[in-house]
Amino acid sequence: MKVLLTGELGRLARWLRILGVDAEYSRENSNASLMIRALREDRVILTRNHRLPASRGIKIVVLKEELLKKQLAEIFNELGLADCQAGMFTRCTICNETLVSIAKEKAEEKVPEYVLQTQENFFTCPKCSRIYWQGTHWGNVRQLLEEIKG
Repeated sequence: MKVLLTGELGRLARWLRILGVDAEYSRENSNASLMIRALREDRVILTRNHRLPASRGIKIVVLKEELLKKQLAEIFNELGLADCQAGMFTRCTICNETLVSIAKEKAEEKVPEYVLQTQENFFTCPKCSRIYWQGTHWGNVRQLLEEIKG
């Protein structure tokens, strides 16, 4: 699933990336540019803009909800993303690139000492070099998913 989110959905883009969704974020003001990009990249447009014109060949989901949890529930229902736990934390939350595993030694100088002592698996973004590991946020995200489903 590849999505393109409009400017007002930046926080949602980050959360979709956390869930493993290929979520690009567009700050463009031009509807035409947005539509062309969605067509070129075969993406579903997610927006809160009710005035975005419908177009053949492009799926557009207009979100009605304002709260993040409700937006995620709306997307899960609309796009069938009910079980996305397998893809959690596989994309960079900043760049949207797929993360790659790195040796603990390579993360040594880039993470806090406590993290280095308590974690074994590290991942990095090939684009921005940000380092990721399985911290307490994994449980928090799983809990949020359970709340949405329940």
